[in-house]
Amino acid sequence: MVRGGPKLEHNRRQELGQSFQDGGEHYQQVRPGYPAAAADWLVPATAGEVLDVGAGTGKFTALLLAKGLAVTAVDPSADMLEQLAEHYPRATAVLGTAEATGLPAAAFDVVTVAQAWHWCDAAAASTELARVLRPGGTLGLVWNQLDTSVPWVHRLSRIMHAGDVYKPGHRPAVGPDFQGLEGYVTRWQDPVTTTGLMELTKTRSYYLRASEPTRAKVLANLDWYLHEHLGHRDGEIIDLPYLTLAWRATAA
Repeated sequence: MVRGGPKLEHNRRQELGQSFQDGGEHYQQVRPGYPAAAADWLVPATAGEVLDVGAGTGKFTALLLAKGLAVTAVDPSADMLEQLAEHYPRATAVLGTAEATGLPAAAFDVVTVAQAWHWCDAAAASTELARVLRPGGTLGLVWNQLDTSVPWVHRLSRIMHAGDVYKPGHRPAVGPDFQGLEGYVTRWQDPVTTTGLMELTKTRSYYLRASEPTRAKVLANLDWYLHEHLGHRDGEIIDLPYLTLAWRATAA
């Protein structure tokens, strides 16, 4: 994903987001999930109905369902939602966007947006999501990112062109519809094979939009780094350090 979030011009945001319209099955297979601690912190104990916006294939939806919540999952990609419906049939899958969910007003206790807020128009999305929240409802924003404080991961992120690296003190932009924004960081590790890391790279927007020669160069550089420079065996499992950055705010 790409840094810049709400500052991206509308047409640029649409161009980048289009990269994820297809390939839902591959995304579901290789993208990491999220630590349960992030959902535990974001979702109040009294919550019952949750809207997961930009849900994709359901990586964060899974945590919400595991908490016993009634989940509606919204995404603009039918391909992604097809995967979500297959893996998490208890969720209600709806085509839509953060700016236009098409859902009733005051219908949810919590709205979550995982790994997607930077594709949104923050002002328009804030207004829409405040509309579908009940009074005092919670907006939760979540990002997984490689833990680039670890030197070998920092170099890996550069080779992968992993642009979704925010400093832990970063604050996402939200509209005046929300107040009391606060953050929480979870450090964790995802066990992944070197082959899985190669496949993970193929789900990044940089790779998806690149020419074939550029794609080949990225994969060759990654193969060299993992297997020659770091000395891992082909297919070896690596504990890949992540940070999950979460923020919550209350509907004003």
